[in-house]
Amino acid sequence: MNREFSNRAARIVEHPLTRRAVAKQRTRERLVDSARRLFTERGYEAATVRDIAAAAGLSTGAVFASFTDKAELFSEVLSADYRALRDDMEKLDRDGLPAREALLSVLNLAYQRHLDQLGLVQASMGFSWQGDPSAEARNRQGAKLILSLLGAILIGGVERGELSARLDIKLASEMLWDAYLSNYRQAIFDDWDVAALMARLASQLDLLLAGFSAAA
Repeated sequence: MNREFSNRAARIVEHPLTRRAVAKQRTRERLVDSARRLFTERGYEAATVRDIAAAAGLSTGAVFASFTDKAELFSEVLSADYRALRDDMEKLDRDGLPAREALLSVLNLAYQRHLDQLGLVQASMGFSWQGDPSAEARNRQGAKLILSLLGAILIGGVERGELSARLDIKLASEMLWDAYLSNYRQAIFDDWDVAALMARLASQLDLLLAGFSAAA
């Protein structure tokens, strides 16, 4: 298997992406960048394919050559955001932090990132209720990147003896993420800042983990 993998890797090195493939990739990146800006500024419905293409300096045909429709483009914007967020979370120095503080640390980073693009957050919440199964499946796939990291932090807390082995890791991760998302209502409608959001999230986390400390 190792030899087979090495041979495949060697073929990839010997045959890099063609000029056409590179151009197509760059076109997708330009479209995703312009779409993110317009979805953030205008919301999902008001940001048209024509405007997204114009903002990227491309034709509408270029959009449909890269994405099936606006919904798929929006899903790619969200997926790219999830990937970037997970990468940034992974870079945080959490060595030595108890599970509670580590969880708050990574979600504090998420609030800091997303408060600058509340329009996109609001658009994603509305989009998730449109009932498009394929779009929802793509969105959940992106969310799994964050849920797996939250779960890993909780597992670490169990292994270090901070949290009880009775804790349902999957359910706790999902409930914490749901709490994190629900707090954006206060950011959108009441102008809460990161400090206010984090104070509320800390209280939610304490309620969530109540009874699951190793000493309980």
